[in-house]
Amino acid sequence: MGHLIASLPQYDLPFLQADTDAWWQGIARHLRDQGLPDVPDHLTRIEDNERNWRNPNLLVTQTCGYPLMTELQQDLRAVATPVFNCEGCAGGTYSSAVIVHAHSDYQDLTDLRGHRVAINNWNSHSGMNALRHSIAPLAEGKAFFSQVLVSGGHVLSIQAVAAGRADVAAIDSVTWALMRRYHPEASKILRILTWTAPAPSLPYAVRIEADEHTFQKVQTALIAAGADPDLAAVRDRLQLKGFIPCDTPDYQTMLDFRSQAEALGYPVLA
Repeated sequence: MGHLIASLPQYDLPFLQADTDAWWQGIARHLRDQGLPDVPDHLTRIEDNERNWRNPNLLVTQTCGYPLMTELQQDLRAVATPVFNCEGCAGGTYSSAVIVHAHSDYQDLTDLRGHRVAINNWNSHSGMNALRHSIAPLAEGKAFFSQVLVSGGHVLSIQAVAAGRADVAAIDSVTWALMRRYHPEASKILRILTWTAPAPSLPYAVRIEADEHTFQKVQTALIAAGADPDLAAVRDRLQLKGFIPCDTPDYQTMLDFRSQAEALGYPVLA
């Protein structure tokens, strides 16, 4: 086995990387306090997050709950659910803000039939799965949107709606809060049409092969970091309040959303 790595890619926006690094330094200190060996000094950032998620040397990461329950179920095990301090979040859950242009006439989801949607990617809960779940009761088993634009990221979806290249997008509530707080330009010309149903927040996870001893120590360290007063300022900048212990079955909600859409004859967002 090579050197252990860690990654926290989910909210690692360019303007927050210094805060994400500071947050990792705090987590790493608590991991070392638990006696874990070879804790990485720095995060590993690569363009292909899935390569890190599948890396056998991964110690801890954050991923999306939908791929956790689908293509990554043989790779990762959820260990802690973050609790965020922002609109659309409650306890250890989050929703997606369904955003449209501020000057549009849309009043509810039914008004979006035949219009263009932007999604960040096909394996996203917040950008695709939650929205599919919301649209399924309205779609009557048919295509609902005229076009699905795959933007490549939530910020790019925000920009697509702001620029008029798409009419609607579902944006993870934490990303939406961070953009409104630190880069409000685009969000000022957008508005929230509605929110998707709540689901467990994006999990911190370990490799599926991690033994129970390691799992428990990582979980304990994360919960301690989430309550550490010395890390309160960086947690605030990241909209983070703390953690709830969890395990992978707690993310069954993601598969429930999918199966409910399928039962209504809407297996693919379209």
